[in-house]
Amino acid sequence: MRATIKKNVLKQMTAVLLAVCLLSGCGMADMEDMFQMEGDSDGVSGSEENIDREDGELEAAGNGADETFDRETYSRPSLLRTQTAAEEMAVPNTAPYSVEADLSNIDNLWQFYLNDEMSQKLVQNGFVVDGNTGSEFFEVYEWNRYSLIPNFVTVDSLMHSYHLYFSFLMKNIEKEHLAEDLAVLSTRMAENSAAQYEALQGSGWEDAAAKNAAFFTVGARLLHADVPVYDYVQDMVSEELDAIDAASGIADSSITGEREDYSQYIPRGYYEGDEQLEQYFKAMMWYGRIHFLQEKEELDRSAMLITLALTEDEESYALWEGIYAVTSFFAGASDDPGVCEYAPLIREVYGGNVTVESLAQDQEAFERFHAMTAKLTPPQINSIPVEDGESNVIPGFRFMGQRFTIDAAIMQQLIYQNVQENGSGQKRMLPNVLDVPAALGSDTAYQILTEQGDTAYAGYPEKMEELRRGLAGSDNALWTASLYANWLNTLRPLLDKKGEGYPFFMQNEEWAKKGLECFAGSFTELKHDTVLYTKQVMAEMGGGMEEEPDDRGYVEPEPLVYARFSSLAGQTAEGLKRYGMLDAADEENLKKLEEMAEKLLVISQKELQDEVLTEEEYEFIKGYGGNLEHFWIEAVKNDTGVEAAQELPAAVVVDIATDPNGQVLEIATGNPSAIYVVVRVDGKIKIAKGSVYSFYQFPWAMDDRLTDSKWRYMMGYQSDENGNRIPYGAELPVKQPEWTQGYRY
Repeated sequence: MRATIKKNVLKQMTAVLLAVCLLSGCGMADMEDMFQMEGDSDGVSGSEENIDREDGELEAAGNGADETFDRETYSRPSLLRTQTAAEEMAVPNTAPYSVEADLSNIDNLWQFYLNDEMSQKLVQNGFVVDGNTGSEFFEVYEWNRYSLIPNFVTVDSLMHSYHLYFSFLMKNIEKEHLAEDLAVLSTRMAENSAAQYEALQGSGWEDAAAKNAAFFTVGARLLHADVPVYDYVQDMVSEELDAIDAASGIADSSITGEREDYSQYIPRGYYEGDEQLEQYFKAMMWYGRIHFLQEKEELDRSAMLITLALTEDEESYALWEGIYAVTSFFAGASDDPGVCEYAPLIREVYGGNVTVESLAQDQEAFERFHAMTAKLTPPQINSIPVEDGESNVIPGFRFMGQRFTIDAAIMQQLIYQNVQENGSGQKRMLPNVLDVPAALGSDTAYQILTEQGDTAYAGYPEKMEELRRGLAGSDNALWTASLYANWLNTLRPLLDKKGEGYPFFMQNEEWAKKGLECFAGSFTELKHDTVLYTKQVMAEMGGGMEEEPDDRGYVEPEPLVYARFSSLAGQTAEGLKRYGMLDAADEENLKKLEEMAEKLLVISQKELQDEVLTEEEYEFIKGYGGNLEHFWIEAVKNDTGVEAAQELPAAVVVDIATDPNGQVLEIATGNPSAIYVVVRVDGKIKIAKGSVYSFYQFPWAMDDRLTDSKWRYMMGYQSDENGNRIPYGAELPVKQPEWTQGYRY
């Protein structure tokens, strides 16, 4: 039976929504006053209306009567608005301790080999990060268990487990539901558009209808759907498919006539290597990126015809609504106006009985419609190439627009032309990952950016201050709009400075930087898992033992992270279950993740009060690696048959921003690193060991956007068909950021 989302399921889903997105096409406008940027005409709208008017009524032009349009008909669909966790945490109150210069007060020093540099960093900072610890996060914990070495449970390892399951669930939903539904939707929309073309031949709407027929034929062909290619669209379809296949860079679209970055169609993330997912990736990228500019009348006609073709076909709209709802639950609301914004305007101008044939007979009505679409809330994030001096916020229509994200909105404000040249005449064409934690309040991140010269661009400090002020006062709705936003919110406590009352190892600047690397590593996995849906910013062109050791371990005490993680895991299950897209096994695994986080919350609260844990809690820490391995196996077993970890390492890469002059910003994780931390357990000072992210950030050629397989090959982790390791033959051409080296050996 075809996996189409049935209308009755959609109705049930709508009935249980805790909230729906507002009609504004701009994701930012869903969260009133979230940035509160002063003097920014492209900032957040506090109004639910998309166009300026004195009251909430939409005047129907068809019969001259006043009529209030039923906005619920075309509200942005959403699965569930997530809820915030209770966030009242106990005040940290651990007794102070330190490390002797010769490490003589460390109870289990004999279990480790530490050279002078590592020893010095342990004395100074209370922790040190050293090299690799296998290909996956669970390996070090399993090794510790058999070697009787105390575990240090890290936020890094828990967030990585969520990444594994998040991508696993998304991939399954796309393969089992969305890919087929998108193919059916594309086929129906190609047929509907062809019918509109037949009705409009010889009129001023003919070209707009032809563009739509070509647009949906391309989408259907990318999904290998069997649709006819009519003579009047053959050239456009062929040219677009060739450009997508070549994926070589920026060129003019034969359909819209506007510049498009075709390198974006290189399948990346977990889509690479799976034929069905690669097809789905290209088609969704097509529907998310192709932009029908509002200012061009012909393209605005196309947008209007697409809206009519979709909303007048009940099955097509149900398919579109289902796909949008699921993907927005994961990744957020569209940043651009679309069907839900255009449909009420059509109703206002043309009344309730508009026909395609009648459009050509009323040019005045279209002119009124065109004037109204010009007043729709513009997008916040630019993802298309624009020339120097052009506005970098381009109003227009997208069929399945890519999604607004908090981080992209931050980065957009901090690149050219929103910030200007520095003293050397250089333009900030690419952002820095640290822009995000800096805007979220991290003084450590801002200091690093200052030292690197990022804050020397004209206007950067002022923009950053506006962002920090706005985000500091943001409403919870901003952080609960999607799993993506909730994931980012879960990481925010890592940015808080840890002072008196926290363990010794947390009370220094290097631990703050280690927290930034955890933030950046998990952020990399978040962007990797949502690369298809989230909008990318673009600048303007411009051995044996003598005694049984005490192997009781320790949990990184971040109780607020664990509280938010528990909520995140629980609501992932709740939202998908309501939509009938979660089987019993996956529900059980998400429940296990939620319960793990709850245990870590309790343990970390006790640690911050210097309480001794129960035997059961110490056993949970000791067996932590087995829990991590379980989730890794569940996430990869369908792809690998549970092969060795080195055949599917944790290392991933994703591009997050584009300089249209030929570069992208790549962020990546390498092999997990080992962290050694001096902790106090039941009065004993000891070293505990765990695993943390290894983060990379670097510019790369736009026409060679890196995939996981390329990145892993560069790291020496690619194998041939016989399982033999293929040597890269060169040193990894990029290094970890300098700011991570103060706590690394």
